[in-house]
Amino acid sequence: MNINDALDFVRTNSHAVLSTQRRDGTPQLSPVTVGVDAHGRVIISSRQTAIKTKNLIRDPRAWLAVFSPAFYGQWVQISGPAEIVNLPQALPLLEDYYRSVSGEHPDWDDYRAAMIRDQRCLIRITPTAAGPNVSG
Repeated sequence: MNINDALDFVRTNSHAVLSTQRRDGTPQLSPVTVGVDAHGRVIISSRQTAIKTKNLIRDPRAWLAVFSPAFYGQWVQISGPAEIVNLPQALPLLEDYYRSVSGEHPDWDDYRAAMIRDQRCLIRITPTAAGPNVSG
């Protein structure tokens, strides 16, 4: 599967499972909501204190399985290196993330306060591989 086709799928399907590696090399799986930024990176909102964030700081390799709302049906897998953007630089990026997934927020001041209170960060994954190439 071509990476651009996979990103097109992600733009319209935001439910995913992110896999990172624990210190012992075993997978740590997290359900996440994904979007795509203007540079073609998959974006995820997380907390700076989350295990997935800590795993990616230590080992930036990330794997995603992105599903349609029906769960069974079309899906894509994307993998690539991840980077973490922390506050305060993450705040406008988190706003863009929210817009890409949910549209306009009813109270942006409240949203910004929650991002700061919850110590949110943005995970950006640069896709280097995508699949599947066949169904079934």
